[in-house]
Amino acid sequence: MEGTVFTPALEGMKHVKSEEGEILAMPFLEVCKQILPVIEKFGAAMALVKSDVGGNISRLESKYSSNPSEFNHLYSMVRAEVASKTAKASSSCTNGLLWLTRAMDFLVALFRNLLEHNDWTMSQACSDSYGKTLKKWHGWLASSSFTVAMKLAPDRKKFMEVIGGSGDIYADIEKFCTSFSPLLEENHKFLASVGLDDLKAS
Repeated sequence: MEGTVFTPALEGMKHVKSEEGEILAMPFLEVCKQILPVIEKFGAAMALVKSDVGGNISRLESKYSSNPSEFNHLYSMVRAEVASKTAKASSSCTNGLLWLTRAMDFLVALFRNLLEHNDWTMSQACSDSYGKTLKKWHGWLASSSFTVAMKLAPDRKKFMEVIGGSGDIYADIEKFCTSFSPLLEENHKFLASVGLDDLKAS
């Protein structure tokens, strides 16, 4: 593998914003898609996250495809649903974007933990980042499934070798966290501005 498993996502992040500084729908979703192979490397521990992320990307992509010029900017999908009062529906794109962003928050926190805590096991790193991000939005059922899944986390050393390829994995993780966090932050700010950043799962 040329570079690390993060190389395509780092490349893609350069194209996420328009010249006016707005987040573009497809380039943002492409970056999220580039993260799927990273999630895959966690195996069974991340099966839930992977299907969730994949499902939300597909939902947003099909909305975009329905009218590419109208939905060129990521937030235009949310604005359209806010206007038609469908944003709070569980199958809405607003909901999809919110949960996609939260899942990415979890992954950024997880990779930050791997960067900052050399002595932590993968399960520790996963549980800590789950507690900091997704846990407060999950109901009892999601939370307990997640806790069980975390116990299946792979061996840390093997995992780092697998995702490292021929590149400098720690440098790429640092770049990924630093470049991606502000985009996620922007999603939360926008969702909060329309009163939709705090929807919970049942």
